[in-house]
Amino acid sequence: MEVQEQPRHTAVAQQTARGLKYRWHLPKINTSLAHAVASRHALSIPVAHFLASRELSGAEQIERLLTSDFDRDIAHPSLLADSELAVQRIEAALASGEKILVFGDYDVDGITSTSLILVCLAPLGAKINFFLPNRARDGYGLSVSAVEKAAANDFKLIITVDNGISAVEAAHRAHELGIDLIITDHHKVHGELPQAHAIVDPMRPECKFPNKNLAGVGVAFKIMSLLYEKRGIQLPAKTYELLALGTIADVVPLIDENRFWVRHGLTLMNKNPSEAIRTLATNARLESKLTSQDIAFMIAPQINALGRLDDSRDGVKLLVTSNSSEIQRICTKLKECNDKRKQVEREIYDEIEVAITMGQIDLDRELTIFSASKDWKAGVIGLVAGRFAEDYGRPSFLFHLRENGFASGSCRSSHNIDIHALLAANSHLLEKFGGHTFAAGLTLKAENLPKLKVALEGLLAERFTPDDLRPEISIDAPLELPEANKKLLSDLERLEPFGCANESPKFIVEDATLVKPPAILKERHTRLTVFSQGTIKPVIFFNRPDVYKALHKAQDANFDLAARVVKNEWQGSVSIELRGIDLRIRDNK
Repeated sequence: MEVQEQPRHTAVAQQTARGLKYRWHLPKINTSLAHAVASRHALSIPVAHFLASRELSGAEQIERLLTSDFDRDIAHPSLLADSELAVQRIEAALASGEKILVFGDYDVDGITSTSLILVCLAPLGAKINFFLPNRARDGYGLSVSAVEKAAANDFKLIITVDNGISAVEAAHRAHELGIDLIITDHHKVHGELPQAHAIVDPMRPECKFPNKNLAGVGVAFKIMSLLYEKRGIQLPAKTYELLALGTIADVVPLIDENRFWVRHGLTLMNKNPSEAIRTLATNARLESKLTSQDIAFMIAPQINALGRLDDSRDGVKLLVTSNSSEIQRICTKLKECNDKRKQVEREIYDEIEVAITMGQIDLDRELTIFSASKDWKAGVIGLVAGRFAEDYGRPSFLFHLRENGFASGSCRSSHNIDIHALLAANSHLLEKFGGHTFAAGLTLKAENLPKLKVALEGLLAERFTPDDLRPEISIDAPLELPEANKKLLSDLERLEPFGCANESPKFIVEDATLVKPPAILKERHTRLTVFSQGTIKPVIFFNRPDVYKALHKAQDANFDLAARVVKNEWQGSVSIELRGIDLRIRDNK
């Protein structure tokens, strides 16, 4: 098996440099092209450099990025394989009054997918209910026991959302019990397809739908939009809020159709947000217009925390109800769960960091971060794995050891390594697995963990050395501090929504100095006040105490800064600050 590296969407790298934490890929600078782009589209020079470095300098490419167009960006739902079959079966269930069960998942994609089906079918008179598995008790995906419970309660149709493509055994049991099954999913197919009335998944090899990157909620949305189109009626307005929320939260590429609907949903959310979204924003102390980044890092984690530490069914109730007291109750619970999730995540992260420091995980020779514990919450280890993949540049595999002798794992990719392919190559060691290129989940016998680690290390060693997997970033464009102004902020807003496959620009500020000594906040965050080319700007590095230590050691040395430009709104005033990513001290080059 060959470990496939995915093509980069970031800057064309001309040279590299070493920062404190990351290997920097520096952009190829084409000043004349950047000035031409800036003039043609009335953009600031840093943004024009950013577009040119990402090879988005053509007029049509920039137009697609800056604007949305329904006819250009949206594919008809009938292009999804089995979509017509699915809609016909749903119509039959509506006509005959059959009981419909929506079977979802415990993350935000699964919660919004479930909510979207309910919001769309309930007004049509559907006799409908939903079930979300408990992560600890039920595990992931449609199960035989869930199907048997549905049969016992006289459900005649099950619609899965954000899962089902690997539920072969459960699908067979549904057929035996006379339950029709419609699978809507977006995960990769591995092995045989389940026995179902309809399987709607753009990742099916024979599916002709052009966008293979829909979130689970996107697939559910396409089926409901086809149903409503055939009836000649408009989808409920709530649908678009749910679609945007789930699409952002599932970190699918924000290009083409995904980009169109997220942009549309954010516009509606900011114009007339639901009470649930308003309350979640208040929980997160968000006072201004919501962006995709606000949804990804402040809103979605509150909903996700339910499935990680509690029961995710309240997430669906929150998103479909109009009862104010119920919304307030659930949002209070979400905030408490999310605060607890942060604490648990930090404890697990610190425990693994100690193992790295003590050499129990030897990153001088090991290519993965691979660890397991019976004390770790299964719902949180995926987040921790993601942080380690980013912070250390290694594919990370973390496992919760269950009392029954099995291990439930979450893994995250680094360096664009296809982690799903790694698992597929070792499927003989696994009980089940599923996911995407960059994130996946798996279950295996605990006794097979050492074998899996050896196999993964061997596959990666065919392509990489430890130094190859050093954490890295791609810088998009140069930035002179005087250019960090309101025009730049305005142009950056035109490029939103930012997210997967459309990350916000990373700029390099060269030859900067400190105006005053750095400050350390809460023992983890470093705040700087930097000077360059006659301009002073604040910089904040989150979770980077090493920056504070390095600058104290270097004293008055000049440095190059990798950062994002962000808008800081506080009590009605707007200022521009830099969100630090890394720095390199010039005296130490």
